[in-house]
Amino acid sequence: MNAIHWPEGFVPGFTDNFVSNEIIVAGLTAAQVWPWLSQAARWPGYYANSANICLHDHQGPDLAEGVRFHFETFGFPVQALCNEYQPPQAGEPGRIAWHGWSGEGAERLDVHHAWLIEDLPGGRVRVLTQETQNGKPALALAKTRPNPMLNGHQDWLDGLIGAAR
Repeated sequence: MNAIHWPEGFVPGFTDNFVSNEIIVAGLTAAQVWPWLSQAARWPGYYANSANICLHDHQGPDLAEGVRFHFETFGFPVQALCNEYQPPQAGEPGRIAWHGWSGEGAERLDVHHAWLIEDLPGGRVRVLTQETQNGKPALALAKTRPNPMLNGHQDWLDGLIGAAR
């Protein structure tokens, strides 16, 4: 199975917070799941923890590498830049990732949120989402139990699969 590509400064184990969620299901393909993730305007329809999505200077509907966008999640207004975008192709996984940031100074939160969607043998699809975070808010999130990032991203995965079905 494939792995996430990590930019410098966001490698798991060297950041203030890291979460990883994965789901493997039968009866769906990466191509069926892809538009539900690549079109950010669809997120609030299946993931209640996303709102007020706005693509800056981009008509969409799909994200693309270099596209800036805004959304709200976990109580944070997030500015983001899509820095990886590769639709799934035969033998290659789909990849979407963005650098997101919120706050200023000591309260700034910087994240790298990455998604990998790949077809597996037997008519299965694997969706992996991982996020690393840096900053004071990330330190607090890492210590919170239950972990809101882990649970929130699982809700996102479950909603994504439900929408694709």
